[in-house]
Parts: sequence; structure tokens; C-alpha cells
Amino acid sequence: MKKLVVLTGAGISAESGLKTFRDMGGLWEEYDVSEVASPEGWEANMELVLRFYNDRRRQLLTAKPNDAHIALVALEKYFKVQIITQNVDDLHERAGSKNVLHLHGELNKAQSTGDPELIYNIKGKDIKKGDCCEKGHQLRPYIVWFGEPVPAIEEASEICRSADIFLVVGTSLNVYPAAGLVNYVPSGVPLFLVDPQAVKIPQGRKLTLIREKAGSGMQKLNKILIENYR
Repeated sequence: MKKLVVLTGAGISAESGLKTFRDMGGLWEEYDVSEVASPEGWEANMELVLRFYNDRRRQLLTAKPNDAHIALVALEKYFKVQIITQNVDDLHERAGSKNVLHLHGELNKAQSTGDPELIYNIKGKDIKKGDCCEKGHQLRPYIVWFGEPVPAIEEASEICRSADIFLVVGTSLNVYPAAGLVNYVPSGVPLFLVDPQAVKIPQGRKLTLIREKAGSGMQKLNKILIENYR
């Protein structure tokens, strides 16, 4: 089987009713990013940050995988599929995808502020001030905030180097370091991008662009991939 590597972004989750951060009406219009998604914001107002992510977690409980998530699962019959997602939701896993790497953390997990190796599955529960790990340190959302390193980026880079086919779904390749992953894909590997927005095409690379939302775009792309690349 050929290895199919997929980079997904907020656009794939938007069709499940989860608000994106940058689109019109998105979360950044409601919240100051520095207040709810940065180490400085955490230090200044822990309760605001906890409330922000608790609200996102409750919203996730009501969301369901959409046609795009399901289409990616269907490709596992024909390809060895590895998903690299910028999203912090668990919709890929709930749809049935077997291999998912989260670049920016996971909403349904909590992390110790004193020992980053201590990570807990909280399964939709709130994190409150005073909730601590077994070493007595406050728990925080298991999210990579602005200004923090992305621990999984090296693993993601190695995955991209091994791709036989590379897909980008629901992201316009404007957010780094995730957007730079396409540069690790070997030359000659077929590139496909599904997104209704204007995209930044990597210099010197040819790609097939399907300018549609994730759900309908993936239906078209699945047919192309199965008929021409398996």
C-alpha cells in the first residue's frame, strides 16, 4: 500500500459545527488570543483560560464527525493513511481514523504545569483551579499555545518525508510551523489541497487544488485517489 499523509486544519472541523479561530465570526473576534492562548494569558488570568477551554470541550461533546472525516477513514481500505492534524478535537479518532498525530495538543487531555510529561485523559470534563496532578501541580489544558514550541513537529516532519501522496484538507497553509511541513514532502510526490479559501502554494511545487469545503471536496478527491493512485 502507498503511504497517504494528510495534513488537516480547522476547515475540516468547521463542518461539524466547531468554530474556527480566524474566519469571519470566529473565536478570535470574541477573544483576545493573548488572553486565552498564551503562557502570559495563563499567568495573568488562569480562570479565564480554563473557562475558555472548558467551553470548547463542552461544545466538542455535541459535535460529530462529518463527511470529510468519514472520507479519510474510507481511504484506509486502499492506502496506509497517516493524519497530521492542527486541530485539538478528537473527531478524526471518533470517525475511525487509526493513525492521528496532533500537532497542537488535544482538548480532551490535561497536562501538569510542573511536569509536562504527566498528561491525563479527562474525557470532556472541566479543568478547575485547584485541580492538580499527583505531584501537586495545577493542571492546564494540553494545548500548544502561541509562543510555545510544537513538540510533535519533528515527528510530523519525518512522516512527511515518507509520503507517497500528500493531502492538505481544511487549511490554507498560512500557519507555521505546520504550513512548513509540505516542504519536507519529497519532490515528485503528488500534492492535493482541499480548501475553499485562497491558498499559499509552496514555491516550486505543483498541486491539484479542489476549491471546495472539506466534505464535498473529499468526496471528489477520494474518487481521484482510488481510481488513479492505489
